[in-house]
Amino acid sequence: MISAKMERRSPVHLPGKPEKTKMRDHWPVVLAYSEEGPGPWIVDFSHCRRWDIQSRDLDEALPSGASLPESPGSVVLHTTGLTGRAGQRQAFHWLFNDKAAAPAGFGCTEITEGSLCFALLGGDIFKITEKLTSLDLCDPKHSAPFLLIGPFSNITCQIVVLRNDPKNAAVLISCSRGFAHDMVRAVLAAGEEFGLRPAGERCLMEKLAECGLRESGEVVRKPSKADKAKPVGRSRS
Repeated sequence: MISAKMERRSPVHLPGKPEKTKMRDHWPVVLAYSEEGPGPWIVDFSHCRRWDIQSRDLDEALPSGASLPESPGSVVLHTTGLTGRAGQRQAFHWLFNDKAAAPAGFGCTEITEGSLCFALLGGDIFKITEKLTSLDLCDPKHSAPFLLIGPFSNITCQIVVLRNDPKNAAVLISCSRGFAHDMVRAVLAAGEEFGLRPAGERCLMEKLAECGLRESGEVVRKPSKADKAKPVGRSRS
């Protein structure tokens, strides 16, 4: 009897030479690339588990230990991932720990293999993103972390700004898997003059820890008055 060996594939292949890799839940995960340099970096984390949630009772769908953001545009970091609220009955849940409990219920749809997720980390990130979107990702009126939904490289995306410091930014972007190749090609072209390079999962986890994703405790960002005055995904005039 011949047993089939399953292997999942990321929707993109970043340039660069992987230095350390690991198989995780049938995903080949790059932990580090050779010559990652000082940044800025692009990190593919499409292998991390993700869900869209649509429900009247969003709280009930979330696993124990995960809090629901109070209003659209808000993001909560917890010990294993993050939760973003896109509407009164819409949210998403991303996990960076493959052993963490998943959301449950009829309104939960896993989108891990149907979407692209990547991070832009380090300095000059907002100089890169301003080439690709009219959304103001470094607006000081927003208190990070926050969520924007809108066009990025002409594709509707979920954009989580974990840190809006121009010298040390952290931005997570998700879109449909079918746009992955064109999206990443556009990002790499926009970042070429700033030395944008691929980095592995270790780089992302270090930045997440800096932003508040830790072994214990919880970071909750409550929307400010300025946030409430603006609709989610509003672009610059």
